[in-house]
Amino acid sequence: MSTPRIEVHDDDQTLATAVAGELLTRLEEAQEAGRQPHVALTGGTFADVVHREVARLAPESAVDWDRVVLWWGDERFVEHSSPDRNAGQARAAFVDAVGIPDRNVREVPPADRCDSVEEAAERYAAALDAELGGEGTGFEVVMLGLGPDAHVASLFPGHPALDAAGRSAVAVHDSPKPPPQRVTLTYEALNRNRALWFLVSGDGKAEAVARALAGRAGQPGEAADRHDVPAVGATGTEETIWFLDRAAASRL
Repeated sequence: MSTPRIEVHDDDQTLATAVAGELLTRLEEAQEAGRQPHVALTGGTFADVVHREVARLAPESAVDWDRVVLWWGDERFVEHSSPDRNAGQARAAFVDAVGIPDRNVREVPPADRCDSVEEAAERYAAALDAELGGEGTGFEVVMLGLGPDAHVASLFPGHPALDAAGRSAVAVHDSPKPPPQRVTLTYEALNRNRALWFLVSGDGKAEAVARALAGRAGQPGEAADRHDVPAVGATGTEETIWFLDRAAASRL
């Protein structure tokens, strides 16, 4: 696994522009190398800013969007039309704007199209394993946000999903953030990648960033356990980057 690298930008907008540009470059390079890049997106306020920057910069790139496949690290188990869905947020911000075809968008089954959150997780895991379960396959990039409690995707401190084994996606009940039911990729799936990027903005995340990076990337302190700080369990095989604005990096 790769050693984490920290990249700090002045504010959330310059950070979003940097991440969007890096993603476009990464997709171009993957396609030039003959790979069809699979990307795991994250949700949230800052992710929306990044996605809109991708849409803004996309016309200047050489990315063939017909050969990009999208997934999500986690999803809220709500109806397909709910504004709470990460997939809906991403579609509105950039997916439709850049022209990624529906056949390349791998959404978690919503609550109005399956009987339970467990079924949604099973179906999502089966789809992922069918495409990215073989040796030498994986995400080109996994993008993760970070909660104030240092959770990533829907892997929360103390929750059973932290110890899920032999499964690519699991159901989450009693999420400390609403809505209570979610589907999340497990560490086994998230770490099946070439690169993993943390996207973190704002001083409300600064303490979580410091806890996650303690004892790593040249930072002082003792490394935390993933059961207490879930972010430490996610890593890239070739590249792990913490994209931070100055506010999020203020405790480092």
